[in-house]
Amino acid sequence: MEKIDFKVTLKEFFGAKPGVFSQVVVPEFTYLMVDGSGDPNTSPQYTVAIEALYSLSYTLKFLSKGELGRDYTVPPLEGLWWSNDMKDFESGKKDGWLWTAMIMVPDWITPTLLARGTAVAAERKPESDVTRVRREALDEGLSVQTLFVGPYRDEAPVIAELHAVYLPQNDLVENGRHHEIYLSDPRRTDPTKLRTIIRQPVARIPQTANTT
Repeated sequence: MEKIDFKVTLKEFFGAKPGVFSQVVVPEFTYLMVDGSGDPNTSPQYTVAIEALYSLSYTLKFLSKGELGRDYTVPPLEGLWWSNDMKDFESGKKDGWLWTAMIMVPDWITPTLLARGTAVAAERKPESDVTRVRREALDEGLSVQTLFVGPYRDEAPVIAELHAVYLPQNDLVENGRHHEIYLSDPRRTDPTKLRTIIRQPVARIPQTANTT
C-alpha cells in the first residue's frame, strides 16, 4: 500500500528557504481545527487543543488505512495567529494572541468518516476533548512565506521585516491571518534547529492609473 507524505507531494507549500521571502499561491486545503487564546507556552488550553488534534488525526489515519486502503503520514502541526493589535506579533508579546491550531487532512476524509473517527478517539482517549475539533477548508491564495530556523521566541524580527519591509516594497498588504507550519517536533529537536514556515496571505495593492 502506498503511503502518501504531503510534505513531499506538496513540497512547494511545506518547503521554503531561510532568509528568503517567496510568493506562492496556496490552494484550498482541509484542516482539523481548534480555536483558543493566550500564550501557547503557558496556556493549558493550547496543550489540550494539540492533544485533541493529534488524537483525532491519528485515529483518522488508521481508519483511512483500514477501511479505505489509503495510508498517509499525518501532516505537521500548523497555526493561525492574530491579535487585536498586530504589533503584538512584531514585539513577540503573546498573552493577547488568538489562535487556531490545526492539522491538514486529506480530501477523502469525509464528514461521515470524521464523525466516526471522533467517536472512536473520544472512547479511546476520553481525556482528549476531540469534540472541540472541527473540519474546515482554508483557501489562502497568494501568500508570502519563508523558513525560520531557531527558537520560536526569536521569530519576531523576521515577522516584523515581512510586514514592515517586504510587503510595502512589493506593493502587497495582509489578506489573512499569520500562519505558521511547524516542521520540527519541539520535544525532540534542539531549539536552535527548529524549522518553522512563516506564511502571510497577501493581496496586491491596485496600481493607480496615471492620467497625466
